[in-house]
Amino acid sequence: MDRPLKKKKWTVKKIIGLSLILIFVFFIVYTFIFGDSSSKLNVELDRITISTVTQGEFQEFIPIIGNVMPIVTVYLDAIEGGRVEEKFLEAGALVKKGDNILRFGNTDLLLNIMWREAEFFEQSNNLRNTRLLMEQSRLSLMGQLNQLDFQIKTQKRVYERQKELADKNLVALQEYEQAKDQYDYYLKQKELAVESYKQDSLFRHIQIEQLQSSLNRMQANLDVVKQKLESLTLHAPISGLLTSLNAEIGESKRPGERLGQIDVLDSFKVRAGIDEYYIARVEVGRTGSGDLSGEPYSLVVKKIYPEVREGRFEVDLYFVGGTPIGIRRGQTLHIRLNLGDLKEAILLTKGGFYQRTGGQWVYVLDKSEGFAYKRKIRIGQQNTQVYEILEGLEPGEKVITSSYDNFGDKDKLILK
Repeated sequence: MDRPLKKKKWTVKKIIGLSLILIFVFFIVYTFIFGDSSSKLNVELDRITISTVTQGEFQEFIPIIGNVMPIVTVYLDAIEGGRVEEKFLEAGALVKKGDNILRFGNTDLLLNIMWREAEFFEQSNNLRNTRLLMEQSRLSLMGQLNQLDFQIKTQKRVYERQKELADKNLVALQEYEQAKDQYDYYLKQKELAVESYKQDSLFRHIQIEQLQSSLNRMQANLDVVKQKLESLTLHAPISGLLTSLNAEIGESKRPGERLGQIDVLDSFKVRAGIDEYYIARVEVGRTGSGDLSGEPYSLVVKKIYPEVREGRFEVDLYFVGGTPIGIRRGQTLHIRLNLGDLKEAILLTKGGFYQRTGGQWVYVLDKSEGFAYKRKIRIGQQNTQVYEILEGLEPGEKVITSSYDNFGDKDKLILK
């Protein structure tokens, strides 16, 4: 007799199906809890630039452009001005100190000199006349004093005789008193004459000093005017190259007008413009370097012009160790100006990533170099080639340094 078979609840097919469902659910849960939920982007390797972080010597510098110019330039200005009557030299000529360059004509200056000379001669004549009058007055007073001395001497004898006779009652008292009064009168007259002589001498002395002082001032003024007359001929103040001369015969020039310049060609300097952002960091003594026709040269900042024009200020740099061979006036030089001392640092090559991140983070490759992920960093100083890394990177790590504009805000880049 047949027995009915019990239907199995857990068949192999069910077990396999249930296992697959459990595995799928577990995968979903694991992925949700432990999986990588960061945003990703596939990137082709040939479209990016990868740089390796290194450690080495670092020096902050900025690139500047300078123009070569003579170390000494003397400008020629018209001192008095006037009409150009004669040119002795042309621009481009080599001159020696004292050489005549051009000559002006100035009628007003000549008339001024003639008037001052006439005034000087008149004052000189006044001084001579005053001295002559003083001498005549002195002689006249001396004659008066001599006359009074003679009268006093004569009257003294009369007075003394009358006194003796009066003492013996041999003469009338009236005659004695008359002789005495006459004698006293002459003595008083002498005192007045002496005082008058002193006062007159003092007055004449002061008058002569004033006239002499005035004459000296007029002489000094006349000398200055005559020097102006000499300045109508323009002389070379130094030896060098007459680089420019802006004057033509018959042309009128105003006093102080720029006529040209003379350059000393024995040595050169470089004048460069620098962005005002660096004005607090550029100091006298800072060094720079560059190459000219494959030959290196060094410079040092000697002078800083603090005036800022259109966002830039200027500095003068002098060559160190000799002027490069073949250098010419007006030549343009590209210079690396050092802003800090040489030091050891972690370095990262400069690239377009900075414009996107501001130097706050970069994409760093993992060890497999299959993907790159974001990492915060801190950048210190920089130059035209590298950044100084203060935090976030270690030597040997690889970083994407090209532009991040096409990556959006992705957390991870899959490299293919």
